[in-house]
Parts: sequence; structure tokens; C-alpha cells
Amino acid sequence: MLVVVKKPPTEFVMRGNIPRKYITMLKKEYGNEMSIEDDDEMVSVTDMDWYKAQKAKETPGDTLRFYRKLHGMTQSSLAEKLEITKQKVSNMEHNLKPISRKTAYQLSEIFGVAPGRFI
Repeated sequence: MLVVVKKPPTEFVMRGNIPRKYITMLKKEYGNEMSIEDDDEMVSVTDMDWYKAQKAKETPGDTLRFYRKLHGMTQSSLAEKLEITKQKVSNMEHNLKPISRKTAYQLSEIFGVAPGRFI
């Protein structure tokens, strides 16, 4: 539950399980200048349309770049771990070269995610 009161110069927000006595007191004091929103309904991000659309556009190269940057690695340092050239890492990130099964398994070990993320 979310309670928002906007009355110059007073503005405050209460979140969580708010006791009924406080809501009653606020309604008495602020009346129509107060709004109550019940935000208990949660939806998984993976069920949202924008997420599904974004996920459909994502390529293995995008995933590789995301995990590399997430782990603070440069293309050169990743290439060194994979024992390949920096150019090959760049080509995989730009979807110019596919990520082989062998490389996907190596990436899964490096980043701690399933190899299928890179294929």
C-alpha cells in the first residue's frame, strides 16, 4: 500500500503495511488531497510485453557484451581468457562471427551462466 499526501508545503509518502489508524487520521486531516494506492499486485518482469519484445531483439553478441561489461572485462582480457584474439571477441559481439558451442561453454564457466545464453 502507498499513501501520498501533497499539500503545500507538506509532502510525504508512507509505504508498507500501514496501520488503519494512521490512514484514518490522514483522511481526517487531508481529505481529498490524499491518495491511497494499493500496489500489492506484483508482476514478473518476464511476463511484461516490453520485456518480451526486448528479449526477442537480443542477439548472442548482445548477451556476450552485457556479461563482459557486467564483469568489468575488456575485450582484450576476455580474449586472453578464451585464448582467442580481441578481434574475434569484437566480431562475436557485433554478430559478425557466431559463438561456437565450445566458446559458449567457456563463456558459461567465466560468467557463471548457462551456455545456452550465448547461442
